[in-house]
Amino acid sequence: MLPRRLLAPRTLQRDTVLLPLDDGRTLEVARVRDPRARRLKLSVDERGARLTLPLRASLVAGERFLHEHRDWLTRQLLQIETAGTTVALQRGQSTHLPLRGEQVPLRWSEGRYASIALDDDGVHAQLPARVGDMAMRRTLRAFYEAQARADIGRWLPGYLAGLPRAPRQVRLKIMSSQWGSLAPDGSMALDLALVLARPSAFEYVLVHELCHLLQANHSPAFWHEVEQRFPDWQDERAYFHQEGRRLKATLRAVLSD
Repeated sequence: MLPRRLLAPRTLQRDTVLLPLDDGRTLEVARVRDPRARRLKLSVDERGARLTLPLRASLVAGERFLHEHRDWLTRQLLQIETAGTTVALQRGQSTHLPLRGEQVPLRWSEGRYASIALDDDGVHAQLPARVGDMAMRRTLRAFYEAQARADIGRWLPGYLAGLPRAPRQVRLKIMSSQWGSLAPDGSMALDLALVLARPSAFEYVLVHELCHLLQANHSPAFWHEVEQRFPDWQDERAYFHQEGRRLKATLRAVLSD
């Protein structure tokens, strides 16, 4: 048995590193040493930049990696800053609500119960006078979840033929970087922000995760299964590269407290 001091740490080690940018700003990057990581990785989301290091990677190698990807990092931050201009939902003032790739007309009224529903004229938000912002946003999240499940319910039956089984369950959650995932037990998770995307993009992600029931990888065999079921998948993947950060930032903005 190895002495305790030689055992690999099982927990993440975190600190920060400062990176000067060409525009004169200094960016604070979260540096995380992860025992599960196999390579250096740089990621960016609405919470900031993160550098992940495997256990054996040196700090010098990590800083060199950061500087080599500084231009890429600057571009990603600019996209997030642009997307972040979306304003939070304002009760009685916001006139549109993002849904399925569009800005849907939104109207407000007072009522006995809190409800947000879609009708022929757009979205109708009915709220009691004393309902606070937190309850309003819970109602909005429930509305988005109901709309997303309605879409999934329309699409899913058409793709079950040829699959070994249906997903064990489908959960909707707010995801920082992924759009979907499939657990070994067949449980599927999908990003709630998908309901803000154009419907074809949402449908593609559903098909993508369903194909993992056949191929638990991203091998050529996996992409063949996707191609057979969704020939335009490359167009939708390009859409997420272009619009993905904006969609995630928009969801966080409209559901923010």
